[in-house]
Amino acid sequence: MQSHTPNWTQVTEFVLVGFAGVHEARLLFFTFFLTMYLLTLVENLAIILVMCLDHRLRRPMYFFLTHLSCLEIWYTSVTVPKMLAGLIGVDGGKNISYAGCLSQLFVFTFLGATECFLLAAMAYDRYVAICMPLRYGALVSWGTCIRLAAACWLVGFLTPVLPIYLMSQLTFCGPNVVDHFFCDASPLLALSCSDVTLKETIDFLVSLAVLLASSVVIAVSYGNIFWTLLHIRSAAERRKAFSTCVAHLAVVSLFYGTLFFMYVRTKVASSINFNKMVSVFYSIVTPMLNPLIYSLRNKEVKGALDRAFSLVSWRGQ
Repeated sequence: MQSHTPNWTQVTEFVLVGFAGVHEARLLFFTFFLTMYLLTLVENLAIILVMCLDHRLRRPMYFFLTHLSCLEIWYTSVTVPKMLAGLIGVDGGKNISYAGCLSQLFVFTFLGATECFLLAAMAYDRYVAICMPLRYGALVSWGTCIRLAAACWLVGFLTPVLPIYLMSQLTFCGPNVVDHFFCDASPLLALSCSDVTLKETIDFLVSLAVLLASSVVIAVSYGNIFWTLLHIRSAAERRKAFSTCVAHLAVVSLFYGTLFFMYVRTKVASSINFNKMVSVFYSIVTPMLNPLIYSLRNKEVKGALDRAFSLVSWRGQ
């Protein structure tokens, strides 16, 4: 749908192409993505419930993990339901209003930036726990945790304000077909009739600032952690200390690896279909894998889940 003026036509609605090349296999894709989405919801809800109910896990690291699980649910819910509606041909399933498109992009960027900062806060927590264990209670108090979490959400919320404002100032005069399964910045800019040089520059700088600021905190934290581990004489104690970081390090590697590739890259080297696959990985696959990584690689989380399932089984008998 488009509104007309004497000189140009303003797009008021976009059409999300999604995975147009898989028309014959769309039901298979629908089943696949629906299964992943449901697993993401169940896994992250299980993590949240276990963290809230098991008093053994009421510690700063798991406080941040609860925030991360809440975020993962919202993060994947921003894009997947709309994509599923488009795959099965729901009436209007591929259509999204101009305001809805910008809102989706705002929330998606907000949650992505917040996840970066939460992962950085979790890295700081591991740094203090391993490198300064005697000062852990003072440096990572509950008050500090609440302030850190609030700062992560606040800065994450502010991150897309300027990019979305600049996007709203662009003119979209047709076509209105977005070659993606959600309203991402790059395919939207390709449809604009305006000069997008400033917008692309701001997007690049904001993305780079978020990634560098959070990754520097993570890199410095783990640099100090590895240095401390090298000076622990007992191999058993070294393995025990490092085991508390393995899950977080795996999640960081998955998330940051795809984000650096996706958003800090040259436009010339980009491929639409390949970018869609990368987007699927960080927006759908990673939120599904994170709870599995924490439950399989973290003995305390795994133990808490085992106790919760045992209690449910016992009550069901």
